[in-house]
Amino acid sequence: MKIKSTLLGLSALLLAGMVQAQDGWNWPADQAQEAKAREYNAAYTDYMKADQFIEATKPLHWLLVNVPELNESIYQNGVTVYKGAADATTDEAQKRIYQDSVLAIYDKREEIYNNAERWIENKAYYNYGFFKGTKEKLAGVVADFERALEINGGLSLTDLYAAYFDAVYRHNAYNKVYEPEEVLAIYDKIQKYLETAEAEGKDVSSAKSTTETILVAMELIDCDFIENTLGPKLMADPTNEALAQQIFKYSVQYKCYSSEAFLSALELIDSNNPTFSTSQVRAMRYMQNKEYEKAQPVLEKALDLAENNTQKGEIYMELAKVHANLGRKSDARNAAKQAASIDESLTQDAYSMIGGLYMNSFNDCRGGQSRVKDRAIYMAAYNAYQRAGDSKGMASARAQFPSREEVFTEGLEVGATVSTGCWIGESVSIATRD
Repeated sequence: MKIKSTLLGLSALLLAGMVQAQDGWNWPADQAQEAKAREYNAAYTDYMKADQFIEATKPLHWLLVNVPELNESIYQNGVTVYKGAADATTDEAQKRIYQDSVLAIYDKREEIYNNAERWIENKAYYNYGFFKGTKEKLAGVVADFERALEINGGLSLTDLYAAYFDAVYRHNAYNKVYEPEEVLAIYDKIQKYLETAEAEGKDVSSAKSTTETILVAMELIDCDFIENTLGPKLMADPTNEALAQQIFKYSVQYKCYSSEAFLSALELIDSNNPTFSTSQVRAMRYMQNKEYEKAQPVLEKALDLAENNTQKGEIYMELAKVHANLGRKSDARNAAKQAASIDESLTQDAYSMIGGLYMNSFNDCRGGQSRVKDRAIYMAAYNAYQRAGDSKGMASARAQFPSREEVFTEGLEVGATVSTGCWIGESVSIATRD
């Protein structure tokens, strides 16, 4: 995988503040040694200014070996010299020596000046650029990025987060050093850093896109991984909300809604920090599993958390379904009517449902004394379907009306009022199917 070229075009920013000269020079006490140190210091800086980096390495090397505490500038400029020399040479073995020297300079600088917070991000940048394709060097590349995060609490250049995660990806591909959960933990850590940077006004779009692309390329996550790897971990540690959040996030991202791991994570999250969405989805899962008794209190909680009438209407309709499936037809009707009264767009669904409740109540409500009165519930169902604009439901209900002959035989009249009785408790006008 290739990180966007901009990652390796950051050297001007990373090297901002490069020192050409500083106070605090520690010249040797020996005059001859001092003269040589001054000569070599002037020589390497002249070569460096002329972009003769290979030539500059010779006097600079003498300074680093013989007067390592001369001045911090030999380490700051030393990075420029050895990086320039590495770019200039065509000898691959010599190039590796120069690149190693860049990193050695940072290590020696820390030994003397103990100020890694000022340059550790630069070292990580160079280490990645030099050795991202070198199997045995990748542990050091990753370690430098992690040390930069530890020391400074973040990376100043957000694109370097993508370089860090790419190094993790490569290290794992070459050396098999991480469990999938460890890679995901690193990814999540990076995303939190990026969220902080974004809140500070930085553009993190490129880093977010690249890290996500890398994660997908690693092919770590699928529904089986969530269910069979992360799920048992949550089962063993059922109060681990961080793990629950991870399972929830990846279940949504990879559309693994039917897994038991997702439900377990959702239950923990919704119990500790409920939102309308978590409660609604949790209740829907219970309903899919036909656990209607468990769904009801969760839906009632979602109703309390609803922020607008649209959300409230949705929940009342789900409550109507719960009541209906539990045989509480009157409660189901009340919830459906409540949904329609709160959100007019639900009128069709609500009254079609009520019509269905009536249609399915014949055996429960018939008295067996009057065919016309027994079939009054179908007239009530017809009226409900009519309000819903449900022509198919209306036709089904009308087909169950009594005939004119039956109405006449019972001494009743079409258009007269009759009570449905039973739980429906409505008065309807007698109508016939013919």
